[in-house]
Amino acid sequence: MNVLRTVRTSHLSIGYFVDGPANGHPVVLLHGWPDDALTWNGVVAGLHTAGYRTYAPYLRGFGPTRIEEASTQRSGQLSALGADVIAFSDALGLDRFALVGHDWGARAAYIAAALWPERVTDVVALSVGWGTNDPNQSISLKQAQNYWYHWYMALPRGKDLVEKQRREFTRYIWDIWCPYWKVSDEEFEATAASFDNPDWAEVVIHSYRHRWGYAPGDSRFDALERRLSPPPSISAPTLVLHGAADPCNSPATSENKERFFSGRYERKLLAQVGHFPQREVPERVAGEIIAWLQRP
Repeated sequence: MNVLRTVRTSHLSIGYFVDGPANGHPVVLLHGWPDDALTWNGVVAGLHTAGYRTYAPYLRGFGPTRIEEASTQRSGQLSALGADVIAFSDALGLDRFALVGHDWGARAAYIAAALWPERVTDVVALSVGWGTNDPNQSISLKQAQNYWYHWYMALPRGKDLVEKQRREFTRYIWDIWCPYWKVSDEEFEATAASFDNPDWAEVVIHSYRHRWGYAPGDSRFDALERRLSPPPSISAPTLVLHGAADPCNSPATSENKERFFSGRYERKLLAQVGHFPQREVPERVAGEIIAWLQRP
């Protein structure tokens, strides 16, 4: 990607990459956990060739992105991530844009599209279905098993692991979430450097604990939290891409979500793909994004 840049919002200093035609329609690319903005390296060239201008920020707590004030809660709650998307676009003067998100980034994209529909032209969500953020939701026993790391991070031992063995933990996650793909040491280490951010561990622990009601949120986002329960409808045309072999979010978790969308909605399963489609099959993902944005 292009040279790293920085933009300031009211609470964050956000590192991001931007590239592509200056007059191209903006596409904001949002990474997940445990990952960073480099996850889109294999995708952006195709988008640029197709005429789109891409913006790939580091989420709060990752890489160069910093929470400015020491007194500000290191919140990883999902409403904060969604609000960050809008604050980032405001800081760059992006009025209307498409959102492509994976994992945490997909949840942020859904939230931004649901609460700020006038800003979002399209959504492409990878590996996550909408309507799956409720701490009181029912999940299958299989999905409860898949979410072992959520439950572990609710314990003191899990917190200690995130803080003190973050590279070992995240490398293990990458390995088990990609049954048909093996990440190289070089690719992992390039991204794992983002986990050295001083806020990373606190943001991660808070995100998973808050998601299941085990930690209070930042009061600045209380109004947004109320608007997200129950999940509001999304009017932006939305495409969901889900690896058929995803061992983290089972493909079943993104099934039967049509009721949450008032606009055009499609879902595609990617055969022999795990949790990181943009890394595992980047050309396929780029092609699907372009075809969705250019649909008749």
